[in-house]
Amino acid sequence: MSLVSRLRGLRPRPPAQRGAWDVETIRRGRLSLVLAIVLGLAGLPLILLYSMLVLSSFADRMLSGPDIFEARYSLDNWRLLFEGRLAPASGQTYTTRDILMIIANTFIVALGVTVVVVFVSVLAGYAFSRMRFWGRTRLMEFLILLHAFPGVALIIAVYAVYVWSLRFVPRDWFVPYTVLYTVLARAALEIPMSIWLMKGFFDKIPWEVEWSALVDGASRFTVWRKIMLPLVRPGIAALAIFAFLAGWEDLIYVHVFLYPHVKTLATYIEEVLGTGTETAYLPVVAAAGTLYLIPTIVFFVATQRLLLQALSGGVKA
Repeated sequence: MSLVSRLRGLRPRPPAQRGAWDVETIRRGRLSLVLAIVLGLAGLPLILLYSMLVLSSFADRMLSGPDIFEARYSLDNWRLLFEGRLAPASGQTYTTRDILMIIANTFIVALGVTVVVVFVSVLAGYAFSRMRFWGRTRLMEFLILLHAFPGVALIIAVYAVYVWSLRFVPRDWFVPYTVLYTVLARAALEIPMSIWLMKGFFDKIPWEVEWSALVDGASRFTVWRKIMLPLVRPGIAALAIFAFLAGWEDLIYVHVFLYPHVKTLATYIEEVLGTGTETAYLPVVAAAGTLYLIPTIVFFVATQRLLLQALSGGVKA
């Protein structure tokens, strides 16, 4: 490139264009600032409450605000938590030695829900996006209708099916079958909307990408596995995060089907508080609650852009 061309590229814009650009930039910046302040003020009470919970997990008392500077902080509560001991305030004892197993059970349920939701949603989302079959539109509408029903409204019917199916399960397989049934039941609540999200991601991929591979002799399954899946990887990752948190945070289904044979962190915290807040050592309960919140906190901090991509991809029908 010659020196004259470089100098031409460095020519300043006309004053009118510069002024218009600056005004537009300033307006957008002010709007972003106002939105940030409004959202920050709206979320401030929630942030303060969670902050008090986290600080209480390291303190020698449950913090309520002014005593935040008077408390002593250490890792004793976390040590008691992983030792499975709750030091009571009234001389009674509440002890559980299987806290690591409780955490493992929570991960098993959450990972099981994630695998089922991702596997079914990726296959069904591709079918709804790329295949034309009888009843496709009605089936998609039925999926949205299923998503409209809350899990609490369906739990009676789900429990009735569970009781009926136990007649065919050997007694030695009771616990594994109960865990499997809970995973499938909880995943079924997430699958309808997850299918729509994945359909939106597949809809954004041009047909030409798939046609070129089919013309070259690749099967539809090969196209789906080697071409389509890498292109919708952000959607799969976001979907996996949503499904994992749904399984991790669930209380109703794990309490109805698993408790007391299999305990998770949700039912463990509920059990501790159910013994009476006057006998439980609440700072250790706060440590358990903080441990329960860690995946959610990491999720929101690390995957903001990924969630926006998932939401924008799932809106398209």
